[in-house]
Amino acid sequence: MVVLASGPAHSFDERIKRELMRLEPTARLEQACDTELMSRINKEHNQFRVDKVIAYTFSDPSYKGDSINAPGASFRSRGDWYHLAYQCRTGPHRLGVKDLSYEVGEKVERQDWKKYSLYN
Repeated sequence: MVVLASGPAHSFDERIKRELMRLEPTARLEQACDTELMSRINKEHNQFRVDKVIAYTFSDPSYKGDSINAPGASFRSRGDWYHLAYQCRTGPHRLGVKDLSYEVGEKVERQDWKKYSLYN
């Protein structure tokens, strides 16, 4: 399965912003994007109930300024893991997501979970 989506990102609520400000900038960028991804995938694709996104499952993400490119990411939905690739750009404080595009890939086979440190 391949699903592509791109467009303007939604704003975070203030509680999430306060929590993110406690993180170092790179972690804040990653978490802001991961949180937005969970929300967007859940809203745009009824078959998923995303509760976890990992930017570095299959390959390390790259960072440039306020942007992350995570071609080897994954997400968990309803007890299964799926491949995910995304690009995300935040504002200068690495909070509000300004641009987000993603591609949902195939389900990760359960026998591969241990290899990639995935869990229930």
